[in-house]
Amino acid sequence: MEAAELAELRTTYIFTPIEGDTWGLTYELVETRLRERDPDAFVRLQADQDGPVRGSALYFGFTLGEEKLEGTSKLAFEGISLEHCTAHAAAEFVRWLGNHIVPEGRAITFNTEWGLEAGLPDTAVPDVPRPRIVASFLAHLEATGFLD
Repeated sequence: MEAAELAELRTTYIFTPIEGDTWGLTYELVETRLRERDPDAFVRLQADQDGPVRGSALYFGFTLGEEKLEGTSKLAFEGISLEHCTAHAAAEFVRWLGNHIVPEGRAITFNTEWGLEAGLPDTAVPDVPRPRIVASFLAHLEATGFLD
């Protein structure tokens, strides 16, 4: 597959703390930061029947550049996912996530829907400029083996 085609592939990216760590994530924090970034962001909390946290999820939608994207934040299995996006959009989002949600000094790991299906482990997002993060995400997509 050519580089331009690979860059246009869309999947769900999942961002989580490194195993055994926490970001101290709260739905209020995610909503506040999303609305600071995009006052028109869509935010909806879906609580399950067991209470306000266990099994709950915060669904959101916002504009990233010219593109409207959607995601989910969860406290149980702490993390934030970004659905149906390119590696470029995921890289821009994870940089924002690291600057506005994740506490300083805490690591961010990533996987994708395809990576989970292929049994790939979560991988640390490198602390490098955005183009190198994109390259890391594209290498991950190639490693899934689903592009053959």
